[in-house]
Amino acid sequence: MGYEIERKFLVRGDYKSQSFNSFSIKQGYLSLSGISVIRIRIKGEKAFITVKSALAEGKIKRHEWEYEIPVKDAEEMLLLCENTRVEKTRYLVDYGSHLFEVDEFYGDNEGLVIAEIELEDEDEPFDRPGWLGDEVTGNVRYYNSFLSAHPYKEWSGE
Repeated sequence: MGYEIERKFLVRGDYKSQSFNSFSIKQGYLSLSGISVIRIRIKGEKAFITVKSALAEGKIKRHEWEYEIPVKDAEEMLLLCENTRVEKTRYLVDYGSHLFEVDEFYGDNEGLVIAEIELEDEDEPFDRPGWLGDEVTGNVRYYNSFLSAHPYKEWSGE
């Protein structure tokens, strides 16, 4: 069984100059239930289907299964996700002994930039780059599945 331990942060400042790679991501959701999500993603030249469990209250570890699928199949499945699409550019930044994935969103989520770090343990320490802002781990509004149905541009007071 697969697991994901991930923390999320808002981004402030220049991360792009530290990035060693970037690629576009198009994704959509086939299912958004209260206990799991099924995501289709085209990431650069590859495509994936992913099943994730919901996060338990106060936790950052959840079940995750991800499998590569043919890009043509993903493109067809994304047509079924018309109302749950998210588009972004992902920048990869090595900092300390960890990899940060920084997502710059487009479309209805334009203006939002979020950094994610995957950890081996929920309490694992890591170095924080200067551009890392407030932590939003556990705040459902900053999860892609939520953004697909409630875009950033619709939030008031942000």
